[in-house]
Amino acid sequence: MNEHYRRWMEFEDLDPALKSELASLTDEEEILDRFDGHLTFGTAGLRGKIGAGTNRMNRYTIRRATEGFARYLLKCADNPRRKGIAIAYDSRRFSRTFAEEAAGVLANHGIPVRLFREMRPIPVLSFAVRHLKAAGGIMITASHNPPEYNGYKVYGPDGGQIPPRTSRLILEEILRVRDELSIPAMPLEDGLSSGLIHLLGTELDQAYHRHLRGISLHPGTGKRIGDSLRIVFTPLHGTGSGPVRRALSEWGFSRVFTVAEQEVPDPDFPTVSTPNPEEAQAFRLALERAQEVDADLAVATDPDADRLGLAVKQPSGRWSLLTGNQVGALLLHYILSQRKAKEDLPENGVVIQSIVTSDFGRSIAASYGVATVETLTGFKYIGEKIGEYERSGTHEFLFGYEESCGYLIGAFVRDKDAVQAAALTCEMAAFHRLEGRSLWEVLEELYRVHGHYRESVLPVTLNGNEGRKTVALILDRLRHAPPQQIGDIGVAEIKDYARGIDGLPPAEVIKCLLADGSWVAVRPSGTEPKMKWYLNAVDRDPATADEKLEGMKNFISRWMDALR
Repeated sequence: MNEHYRRWMEFEDLDPALKSELASLTDEEEILDRFDGHLTFGTAGLRGKIGAGTNRMNRYTIRRATEGFARYLLKCADNPRRKGIAIAYDSRRFSRTFAEEAAGVLANHGIPVRLFREMRPIPVLSFAVRHLKAAGGIMITASHNPPEYNGYKVYGPDGGQIPPRTSRLILEEILRVRDELSIPAMPLEDGLSSGLIHLLGTELDQAYHRHLRGISLHPGTGKRIGDSLRIVFTPLHGTGSGPVRRALSEWGFSRVFTVAEQEVPDPDFPTVSTPNPEEAQAFRLALERAQEVDADLAVATDPDADRLGLAVKQPSGRWSLLTGNQVGALLLHYILSQRKAKEDLPENGVVIQSIVTSDFGRSIAASYGVATVETLTGFKYIGEKIGEYERSGTHEFLFGYEESCGYLIGAFVRDKDAVQAAALTCEMAAFHRLEGRSLWEVLEELYRVHGHYRESVLPVTLNGNEGRKTVALILDRLRHAPPQQIGDIGVAEIKDYARGIDGLPPAEVIKCLLADGSWVAVRPSGTEPKMKWYLNAVDRDPATADEKLEGMKNFISRWMDALR
């Protein structure tokens, strides 16, 4: 019998629901999976299936992670017993319970906690850490994973996700915790009466929305557009409903139609297979609603409201779900063009994007004389870069984004912010409508000027040890015997980020730069036999750009098959 399983079953004070769940298990493989080590604490914190076991998300794994975080804070942070920690949570199952468990462990160490009374999105948690000058933050969320998952993300005092060096120090403390079942946590009532736990209401929301209004480039555009711009919005059963609807109302947009079936928070996400606004299936109901009300655009936020999806109507009446690269390019063009028109574009302005984000935005930025800086994948690195520039004064941050639908305009938040992105996207649509153009027409014009960029992400999932060997072989071949061309395009350069190039920390990413400005990148999972291929093609002719992308897809598929 697995020792962890036996220990849990023999623990007298085990949560009754978890004990009952364990008692019902008969499959040895299932028991082994649940107790095969502990959930790994990485740069994104914890994420896993909800349930009983050391390898599942439950109150005891939350206590273990928080015990390690508390010990790290007391050793390494600046006065955590004075500054405290902010905690928020999303609409997922047990999110509130897990948030209270984390608060109780911190309070037991004498670290004060500001716990949101109700669910809040990631950007509000990030803002709260900064606004309250807290020592850090915790967000209970699994982003857009399926409903059986939950997660635990840790934020630093800058309001950004912790960098790898901090996560390693926290992990060291977590690994010193021998028994997750015996970690003391102060009950919520005791924490409230002692003053160690304070419940946050709407005061942080007021402050957040005051800052949010500051990113508007044309205040009052929503009122000027009146009834002639129709917007459909869905929070996909998550935390975005209140903040986004409030923002659009305060920015003057009167014709905002919600998707009733998805407006109310629901941890089961019953109307979608996964609540991911990057995917067409998540937009099915929003586009049905858009047809009903003759809308011009539809926006969606994921459950923790850090990612934004956007669908726009073409002049033909056909709807298109835009990619993160396309939305990022539109927002960037709007920001730079309007700041230039106002003579408010700084000479030292900078755009920050990840290494797997399209060069479309880079071309737009260059046309305004604005530098683009790349970071590793993960918005934590963009947040880190913003802080670095603030301290040095060498650059002024203008916009940050990733291809995976994450955007940031105002640096009062240090993570992806779908509330900011939704508000500015709607203002952008209204501004261009007043000019007589739709967002689709603006995008087409940008393609004519900068070239037609096409992209695709190819996720590859392999199996077991053989799959891991195949992933390793693919990386080895790219490093030591790379293809001379991909599709019909010659390979000009291989960039191996594992070497720590371009001033970035080492990362397991390989990028093949092609002779025509197109590129292909591959990024393996650090824990599973999985990888993602990022394909980016460009050409002055749209049909040729499409053909290049198809050629790249076919080549990658055949090349991998030959290695298996």
